[in-house]
Amino acid sequence: MSKPPPSRKKISRPRQVSTSSHARTSAGHGSPSAPVVSARWLIVAISSLLAIAAVSAWFTLCLLFWQGSWQLLYRPASAVTRTPANVGLPFDAIHFSDTPAGVPQLQGWWIPASGQARFAVLYLHGANGNLGDAVDDLARMHAANLEVFAIDYRGYGQSRFRHPSETGMREDAESAIVYLTDTRHLAAPSIVIAGKDLGANLALETAAAHPELAGVMLVNLLEDPVSAIFRDPRAHLVPAHMLVRDRWDALAPSADLLIPSLWLYWTPAHVSTAHEDLPPAYQTVKSRKSIVWLTNAHDAGSDFHLALARWLDDLKR
Repeated sequence: MSKPPPSRKKISRPRQVSTSSHARTSAGHGSPSAPVVSARWLIVAISSLLAIAAVSAWFTLCLLFWQGSWQLLYRPASAVTRTPANVGLPFDAIHFSDTPAGVPQLQGWWIPASGQARFAVLYLHGANGNLGDAVDDLARMHAANLEVFAIDYRGYGQSRFRHPSETGMREDAESAIVYLTDTRHLAAPSIVIAGKDLGANLALETAAAHPELAGVMLVNLLEDPVSAIFRDPRAHLVPAHMLVRDRWDALAPSADLLIPSLWLYWTPAHVSTAHEDLPPAYQTVKSRKSIVWLTNAHDAGSDFHLALARWLDDLKR
């Protein structure tokens, strides 16, 4: 008798759930939502970015103004359009103050005196232009029987380019004195320093540091040269300590001046010479000094020569 076949039991297997189906189901029932940025956070972030941008722009403005503020005080020109030859004076172009590589940094003019000269004058021009703008002043001093040595600072005329500054101009004036004493072999007591406008301030500083020189002549010395920077409308946006790198304080060197000084002022009208009306820097000087107001345009030339001649005669004594 045949045996019945063994029964096969059905094995139940776990039902697999489709992932996609689960995902759809979950989505249908709602999934965790993406984070929402609050309006307050956006306002704070945007405000911070705008503040940073404003501060950066302000610092950039300050830096640019600080870098270019020297142009409000110094206005050099590179083209020399006149020379002493234009007024009939013979002269030599001098290149001096060599770099370690042997390249001259400064250029000047040497104008010999017509006759035997007792003094040589080192002339320092103002903040504008270059030596070409000082030819008439050089001719006036040459007419007083002075040997004249006039220089262009670095950044002016054909001297080596450099942004002008009080420190740089002082170095250039010192180099000119070294040229006169070491190269021309002039005795220091035979050298007079003369300057006009900002060049007068430079002459005063240099003369105060060289009591061995004969004297100093100051034409229209500026009591407050850097005020031109503060008068610029853009200066109100920049902190004061960032505006001025050069001081040009006329009072400090005048107090230390030990050599005779002649102060000349060209003015359009009569100026009182009462003590309280004298320039503060002039009042500070304790050494021998004299001041002359040149006010009459018709006789200004002769008045200048007379004042200079008298002062030079006093230096000889």
